[in-house]
Amino acid sequence: MRVRNNVAVWAILALPISTLSANAQDFDNVQISTQQVAPGVYMLMGAGGNLGVSVGEDAVFLIDDQYAPLTDKIVAAIREISDLPIEFVLNTHWHSDHTGGNENLGEAGALIVAHDNVRERMSVEQFMEAFGRTVPASPPGALPIVTFSEAVTFHINGDEIFVFHVANAHTDGDAIVHFRRANTVHMGDTFFNGLYPFIDVSAGGSIDGMIAAADRVLPLIDDETRVIPGHGTLSNKAGLAEFREMLVGVREAMAEQIAMGKSLEEVQAAKPTAAWDEKWGQGFLNPETFTRILYSDLSRKK
Repeated sequence: MRVRNNVAVWAILALPISTLSANAQDFDNVQISTQQVAPGVYMLMGAGGNLGVSVGEDAVFLIDDQYAPLTDKIVAAIREISDLPIEFVLNTHWHSDHTGGNENLGEAGALIVAHDNVRERMSVEQFMEAFGRTVPASPPGALPIVTFSEAVTFHINGDEIFVFHVANAHTDGDAIVHFRRANTVHMGDTFFNGLYPFIDVSAGGSIDGMIAAADRVLPLIDDETRVIPGHGTLSNKAGLAEFREMLVGVREAMAEQIAMGKSLEEVQAAKPTAAWDEKWGQGFLNPETFTRILYSDLSRKK
């Protein structure tokens, strides 16, 4: 139930801005849950992307920050595990369910870090083609202060937190976070556990990049690694491998339909994702919407 609730609120808030006021009360009902996944590493779930937290003797290192109205609840949850300041916030990509709390936490003293493309996209208006939604530029105080192109390592809380860019996966600015000593990985939205993933084609995302992201991570981890997905419950290497297998399967099925010269409507009628719908198609994206996104992605490469 937690998986669907987590993604359902994201779906509501992906609607055009004019529709959001009626749903403002949803934030009042959001509860932040905390799960320890390794010594000094936690996963927080609320509304939007899953958060990662590193705590120890140095400071709090936070991965993503959901929506601005949830900042107080998120901070309160963190205070249950550490009273040290939130010194760093690492954004895994630019979407507002992962960056909405940036301005609040930046004003409180946190240093916002992200890939170069995250700052670029947050700095100007964006259009999310999949939802027909225009996203206004973020305020200056919400923008990452430190950006990187390929990778950056944080030596904090007795761990080596290695952050690296994967190109054109969920977006063009995705970062994956590897807690080397804690044997934990935060995948951001390159991994939706048990759900068809949203691939933001209009922001440079692609299914090929999603598969490549999984291929980059799988050799780095073992059967004991905890894998935090961008959405869904805590997972592991087997769960990530199963997600990759699904992506490869639906890509092949879609490519076959597109190679026949079929229109979007004809492809949707053929139901190329049917073999995977029962397990993966019950969340945020239904099979028809997922097929439409894949068609937009793969047909441009024909």
